[in-house]
Amino acid sequence: MTDTPIIEALGLHTHLGSSHILHGVSLAVGRGEAVCLLGRNGMGKTTTLRTMLGLVAPSRGEIRVNGETVTGAPPQTIVRKGIALVPEGRGVFPNLTVRENLIMAARAGVDGRRDWTFARVLETFPRLAERLDNLGNQLSGGEQQMITIGRALMTNPDLIILDEATEGLAPLVRKEIWSVIRTIRASGIATLVIDKNIKDLLGLCDRALVMVKGRIVLDGATADLAEDHDALMRHLSL
Repeated sequence: MTDTPIIEALGLHTHLGSSHILHGVSLAVGRGEAVCLLGRNGMGKTTTLRTMLGLVAPSRGEIRVNGETVTGAPPQTIVRKGIALVPEGRGVFPNLTVRENLIMAARAGVDGRRDWTFARVLETFPRLAERLDNLGNQLSGGEQQMITIGRALMTNPDLIILDEATEGLAPLVRKEIWSVIRTIRASGIATLVIDKNIKDLLGLCDRALVMVKGRIVLDGATADLAEDHDALMRHLSL
């Protein structure tokens, strides 16, 4: 593992209209690392991701990918450097089939890797193999989420960012999604995850960051945070 993070935010300040959302946010994700970003609703977690990916412009601060400054670069430039997003709300193309939703994203990784192929995604999500000719709007929420994760994997990224990947899903489907994220980790892809299922995240990730009102207030090993009941109650109401 190199010392250079895949993605890094340095002192990010972000405004949305007249609202000052992020107040000096700094975070980094290293190669092969699994990091979760925790916090109550409205604390700035999704804005952090959107700022780091160039979807929202920071007022101040710096964003780096593999040590290269990308602040102000368009989102397509940033993701082409080895980053994939599984967005909140899924973003499946409703008028494309399952096959088309997956194939349209296929490309080699930045180093030419093609570890995640169409066949491997179907092996990981057998349900999608049964629905290849169905349109995106004919699928359940769980199946749509499988497409979104599969589509991200087919870009052969170094880092997958998952924003509320289990939101609104049935317990059995959530369990399947967590299992797939473990498979992703085992394949060497780094992950940055936001989710409301905090206990699951603490069992899955290496490191946790806790955000309160646009600031990172804790950054440490998930094992340590899981034992810090006072911090869990104070910042996350657990």
